[in-house]
Amino acid sequence: MRFIDFEKEIEGKPTGLFVLSNNNGLEAVFTNFGQRLVSLLVPDKNGVFDDIVLGHSTLEEYLYPESEHYFGAIIGRYANRIANGTFVLDGKEYALVKNNGENHLHGGVKGFHTVVWETNQISANKIEFAYVSEHLEEGYPGNLKVKVAYILTEDNELKIIYEAVTDQNTVVNLTHHSYFNLKGEGKGDIGDHIIKINADYFTPLNKNMIPTGEIVSVINTSMDFTIPKSIEKHIDNKELLPTKGYDHNFILNKNQTNTEGLIFAAKVEEAITGRILEVYTSEPGMQLYSGNFLNNKTKGKNIENHLFRGGLCLETQHFPDSPNQKEFPCVILKQGEIYRSSTVYRFGTSKEKANLI
Repeated sequence: MRFIDFEKEIEGKPTGLFVLSNNNGLEAVFTNFGQRLVSLLVPDKNGVFDDIVLGHSTLEEYLYPESEHYFGAIIGRYANRIANGTFVLDGKEYALVKNNGENHLHGGVKGFHTVVWETNQISANKIEFAYVSEHLEEGYPGNLKVKVAYILTEDNELKIIYEAVTDQNTVVNLTHHSYFNLKGEGKGDIGDHIIKINADYFTPLNKNMIPTGEIVSVINTSMDFTIPKSIEKHIDNKELLPTKGYDHNFILNKNQTNTEGLIFAAKVEEAITGRILEVYTSEPGMQLYSGNFLNNKTKGKNIENHLFRGGLCLETQHFPDSPNQKEFPCVILKQGEIYRSSTVYRFGTSKEKANLI
């Protein structure tokens, strides 16, 4: 049995597993605890299916992690870091929960990744999750009503559509935190994955992993993925030592879009399986995280422990610490407005080897 003990009750709310599928055999399995993508089956170039996201086989492992890695979770109210756990909005300072040294990370200790979401499975390939984040939950102002839909299309896309409304001005930045390994979970690290990122600029970090406020060209840096290259090519360069690898926000170019007008963000290829992952989004940025804090201590679904750099995250987002960075795109959601964001993870295969630099 692949998964056990997901049917529980947490704070009076039932949890369970929910399956999306399409006519091509793809399957996405979610739990409504933390709105987590538990499993994602996609084929390789020979038609062999494998689970390409990291996670656990039991709910208990998600509930009481030795360290929180946010496997497959929704992240909110604010993805990434907010410096010193504070920001000022409408002249008032708000103090958030500090759960990353002196910083606030991924919505705090009781962020969206820890709550049980109301679930509505609309069809075999579509599901919606809903939650009301109360005023001052983890320190954020306003009662925020959030709805997230996932659609597994016949074009082998996993579409994520976020919506939110608030009863007073607040800040919002939602993302999805799956760790992808195109070889399959537990089948080595992601160093040999080939990646192209559609970004000419990135936001450099200070020693506390907070953006300095600068916008810097990727040219002649380890951040240059404008031409496809392996993740491991520059991952151990001196400039990446503070973050133990990639954990950086890229500013996406708007020069390429799909038929829905979403920006092309990235393409990842894995040579052995031929699997390809493309990312499209309405967001201005994307965080590349190379699994630097995975430590071989958390158990995966195939009994093997999650390896150091055993998966990579492609977190579409507004920029880290934007509430404190006036030059960054605005993340304020005003009363009466609707927050909307969309991201597409598109899966395919290729029998050809990627061109590298």
